[in-house]
Amino acid sequence: MKVLILGSGVIGTTMAYYLARAGHEVEVVDRQPGPGLETSYANAGEVSPGYSAPWAGPGVPLKAIQWLLMHHSPLVIKPMLDPAMWRWGLSMLRNCTEARYRVNKGRMVRLAEYSRDCLKALRADIGIQYDEREQGTLQLFRTQKQLDGTAKDIQILNEYGVPYQLLDRNGYLQYEPALADVKDKFIGALRLPGDETGDCFKFTQALAEKAKALGVTFRFGVDIQSVERSGRRVSGVRTSAGVLTADRYVLALGSYSTRMLAPLGIRIPVYPVKGFSITVPITDATKSPESTIMDETHKVAVTRLGDRIRVGGTAQLSGFDLNLDEGRRRTLEFVVTDLFPQGGDVSKAEFWTGLRPMTPDGTPILGETALDNLMLSTGHGTLGWTMAAGTGRVMADLISGRKPEISMEGLTVARYA
Repeated sequence: MKVLILGSGVIGTTMAYYLARAGHEVEVVDRQPGPGLETSYANAGEVSPGYSAPWAGPGVPLKAIQWLLMHHSPLVIKPMLDPAMWRWGLSMLRNCTEARYRVNKGRMVRLAEYSRDCLKALRADIGIQYDEREQGTLQLFRTQKQLDGTAKDIQILNEYGVPYQLLDRNGYLQYEPALADVKDKFIGALRLPGDETGDCFKFTQALAEKAKALGVTFRFGVDIQSVERSGRRVSGVRTSAGVLTADRYVLALGSYSTRMLAPLGIRIPVYPVKGFSITVPITDATKSPESTIMDETHKVAVTRLGDRIRVGGTAQLSGFDLNLDEGRRRTLEFVVTDLFPQGGDVSKAEFWTGLRPMTPDGTPILGETALDNLMLSTGHGTLGWTMAAGTGRVMADLISGRKPEISMEGLTVARYA
């Protein structure tokens, strides 16, 4: 059948590849001049199934107040008269219970672990390269309270068979020797050896070429104006290049999916949470990270990508604003120089921002909608890169009429019914 995918980020491009491999005629439409140029462009670089967890959890409301009072805050809220933001925030608060956290994290880990396995298989099948490394994630703790707080996450990791290591100072220095210069700042770490790293943009660009070789058509520089419906079906997509039609349609527009669905009477709780990154050229490889380090205090990830250090973080609620905020840059520069003071040249850093499509429970929305031939693949939040390969495989299976290899329980829009 013919499948039209709206959006060519890492999610849309990965779906296109798997669908073409399954024998479908696939067309991808995007307003950008190429694939992976919005939220997929300069994310933190983590493929972190072990670190997959909802932001909504026990104690988060109190932590949020504390974060807002920090100088280098991981959370920024710019109050607006935006009912969608307040509805989303209230729904997130309702998920801040231990019971909901366990359910939501379990769903996320299920998809993320599957996705990491799909990514490994994909890499082996087609030899794709994207500055990838398989050296795990190191979550660093500055206080005993942070270290003690890992107990609930570890219980869930045990349930899903996710490997981990609790490490003291000497332990984590075995994996990140450059931290020896600042070891007194941290009391311990949680290492997730199954996690990977890689440049999401490089991956998306390379996979798009592989998809083209399988017959996928990419239409770039095309504005998507509306999705047209006739009864219980989509009849076409109105664009700046005219009306495009297909047998099946998949919406993978990230944060913009909500706006596109509203005129169809389909409402999903996906809201943009703005994130920032800097990409720093490495000046001394021996004083740089080996893989990904997550500073638990500032919620900032520092990742090695080839000859660069990617530093990503901050959750900012400010709608669809894409302005670069120098205050956020200073926070990212502070963290990378605090951990790796001799690793890179921050004066030459590339500063970037993107909108993460977040659901209040942290879990993405995949699969069918109330319209018979319209499917969703959005709401991945900070984990689009981590969940991309698994999402592409699951969506290709669903569209092809095959049963996915993982349970879809809790991954569809039905959980909001």
